[in-house]
Amino acid sequence: MSLIIDNIKGLIQVGEKHGSYVAGKNMSDLSVISDAWLYIKDGLIDSYGRMDSRPDISGAEVIDATGKFVFPSFCDSHTHIVYAGSREIEYNDKIRGLSYEEIAKRGGGILNSAKLLQEMPEEDLYNQSMHRIYEIISLGTGAVEIKSGYGLSTEAELKMLRVIKRIQETAPLAVKSTFLGAHSVPAEYKNRQTAYVDLIINEMIPAVAAEELADYIDVFCDKGFFTVDETERILMAGIKHGMRPKIHANELDYSGGIQTGVKYDALSVDHLEFTGDDEIRILLNSETMPTLLPGAAFFLGMTDPPARRMIESGLPVALASDYNPGSSPSGNMKLVMSLASIRLRMLPEEVIHAVTLNGAYAMGLSDTHGSITKGKAGNVFITKEMSSYQFFAYSYGSDLIDTVILNGEVVKK
Repeated sequence: MSLIIDNIKGLIQVGEKHGSYVAGKNMSDLSVISDAWLYIKDGLIDSYGRMDSRPDISGAEVIDATGKFVFPSFCDSHTHIVYAGSREIEYNDKIRGLSYEEIAKRGGGILNSAKLLQEMPEEDLYNQSMHRIYEIISLGTGAVEIKSGYGLSTEAELKMLRVIKRIQETAPLAVKSTFLGAHSVPAEYKNRQTAYVDLIINEMIPAVAAEELADYIDVFCDKGFFTVDETERILMAGIKHGMRPKIHANELDYSGGIQTGVKYDALSVDHLEFTGDDEIRILLNSETMPTLLPGAAFFLGMTDPPARRMIESGLPVALASDYNPGSSPSGNMKLVMSLASIRLRMLPEEVIHAVTLNGAYAMGLSDTHGSITKGKAGNVFITKEMSSYQFFAYSYGSDLIDTVILNGEVVKK
């Protein structure tokens, strides 16, 4: 199976010398080939160049992209897309002024999602989740990380992770799985948080590892959730069972989560609304990817993370959707790009790096995804006709994706 895209107005994020990620001032530099062609063969990017150098390739399907741009597919490194039902009732509580923490204390939030998920049969959970998977594919996403964390019991967490594994096996996009048993403390463990941490360490993690259900382990290390000491205990147990850490950190306050993530070589630390000079300095001396979730801060009306200060200090930044039913009910990465420009003051070029190559790094896929590079997965999307690549995020409410191609095959046209 081979495919050629001809007459591309701009081929975005091209390069044979890409590192694993792009950081600091380099995030404002973007490699673009104008008037280009792209050849995808056997599911992988084979070659590309300007139209005046296009070779004669026979037997390939040809798509004419006159006036259109081609981007590598989005790499969304933080989602909770496997869940049972929406939580729009809590949306009313947010409108009335209740905080995230207040809703959680009333039994809403994560605990509400956990109750719904525990009651839903696995097959129904898979079918509902696949509907969202095909939604994000149609919106340009070609790689996604999915976290558990709405189970909060051994049985329900395993159910979630088995659904994620089934998605890995059946969906056309790349999927990474993360165990997040430490997402919240179940109601039955109220005032017994240490006992729940013990359950995660002694029962959940060994069971997850025995079935090889998770690539990564995550903890919600933040005010009102899990402490640094508890986080360290959980991460050490996960590492022992072959799961690399990732951290929900500093969404609600300066929690020490960023420092803990770096200490344990976390692949990414995510949220980061509360990030100061000490946190930036720690991250600069690490291989940990700071991952920002502007959709969650926007939806909850919270402080925006200091993206400008982070980039100007020399850090890389990834962007992800945080698609979940409570704090970011959208997997639209184009909207995430727009929010990053509008709210976080990130340049279009910085945003493109953040949703492609840096997002791929944040889920361990930068060798195979995130850029137009020979040998990488043939995951791209073709826009509708546009004046410039900057128009894509600028036009925040418009559907500008025309064709989606995954592994060299057209999945939306």
